[in-house]
Amino acid sequence: MSRHNKYSNNLRFCYICGHIGNINNPKQRKMEEQTLKKIMYGLIAAVVVLAGVLAYIWYQKSSLVNDLTAEKEDLTAQMIALQNDYETLSSEYDDINLQLDSSRIEVQLLIEKIQKTEATNRSKIRQYEKELGTLRSIMRNYVVQIDSLNKLNKKLTADAAEARRQAAESKRMTEELSKTVEDLSGRVATGAVLKAYNLKTEAYNASDKVTDRSSRVTYLLTTLSLGENDLAERGPVTVYIRVKDPDGILLLNDVQKTFEYNGEPMVASASREVDYQGSEVEMGIYLNGIAGYTKGVYTIEAYTAKSLLGTTELMLR
Repeated sequence: MSRHNKYSNNLRFCYICGHIGNINNPKQRKMEEQTLKKIMYGLIAAVVVLAGVLAYIWYQKSSLVNDLTAEKEDLTAQMIALQNDYETLSSEYDDINLQLDSSRIEVQLLIEKIQKTEATNRSKIRQYEKELGTLRSIMRNYVVQIDSLNKLNKKLTADAAEARRQAAESKRMTEELSKTVEDLSGRVATGAVLKAYNLKTEAYNASDKVTDRSSRVTYLLTTLSLGENDLAERGPVTVYIRVKDPDGILLLNDVQKTFEYNGEPMVASASREVDYQGSEVEMGIYLNGIAGYTKGVYTIEAYTAKSLLGTTELMLR
């Protein structure tokens, strides 16, 4: 074997450090081993660092995704809460209810958009957050508007109730006043009616003396007094007498007087007009021109156009 071959078998190329060394040289071999270890430790350290970096990046991304997911879920929960708030709102006014219905639809559509959007799409999430704020502001305006209208409606209702109460009270007072006036009018009307006192009828003969013998009677004289009355109407007052014989037949002469009493036309046996001024007036009414009188009881009624003054009787034999 040549010398060259002898030494060449003891040489080795180091692929790590790029040197050729003698494998039988312990010192050389030790150095190579140490170098190899350093390189391996370096590679291991690099792998560990890289793994740590990758783990950190993964952790950061996972944490961000979790945060964004939680943010999306919170935004969705807020929208659902807002939707429930809108459902509780109602108004007595149709135009506000139409606006509320429109806003409820907007809230529902926004919820559907949020649910379909990836949590990592931050721009969309931010956009939806702004829309949520807008819808909340709109709802607050609705609450204020509805509250104001409700207060106004309550005030108007209270005012209407008070107006009805006052109207009812006014009606009651008017009715009471009307009744009082009617009562007073009735009392005045009643008080204004003339009353007669000392109503009496006597028969006279041709000598102008009182007689009770029917065969001697030539005329009848009815006397009475119209009482004092401050409420009675002043002016001319006509008093009518109706004399009925024992058979109930009205005695009439050639001078007949007709009058109306309680809306009914009546015929008087005789009458007389006096000027009444509220003071007592004494008067007498003559009945002449009757052909003959019979025995029995005669009934005499005294009237004015407004009232029956009284009745009396005359007995002839």
